[in-house]
Amino acid sequence: MPHFLLHTNNNTITSEKEGTFLKAIHDEAVASRLFAESDIKVRIERFEKSMVGGKLDHPFIHVFGYIMQGRTTEQKAALSKSIVIKLNEMLPHVPAIAMNVSDFEATTYFNKAKL
Repeated sequence: MPHFLLHTNNNTITSEKEGTFLKAIHDEAVASRLFAESDIKVRIERFEKSMVGGKLDHPFIHVFGYIMQGRTTEQKAALSKSIVIKLNEMLPHVPAIAMNVSDFEATTYFNKAKL
C-alpha cells in the first residue's frame, strides 16, 4: 500500500522508457510524505488498443492511485496534482494526462502480513 497503476497505450510511452515513468511516480509519492517509501508500489498497464475522445490509439496517461483511507481530500488532491505535473513535464505533447485517488477501506483490507 499504496498502489499506483499507470494506464497508457503503445503510442504514449515506449517500453524502453517505462522505468523512468515508474520512478517518477514513485518519487512524487515519496515526496508527498504520505507513505513509507518501502510501501509504495507502481505498475504500468499498457493497452494495445484504446480510444480517447473518439480517436483510436490517441496518446493518454491515467494514473489510478489506491491508498489506505485516512488522508484528507486536500492531501489526495495535492498528490494527484504533483504526479500529473511531473508526467506533463516528461510528456508535454500528450494531451490527456490525468490521475485520481481512491481509498481502501481499512476494515476490509487484508494482506499476507496479517495472517
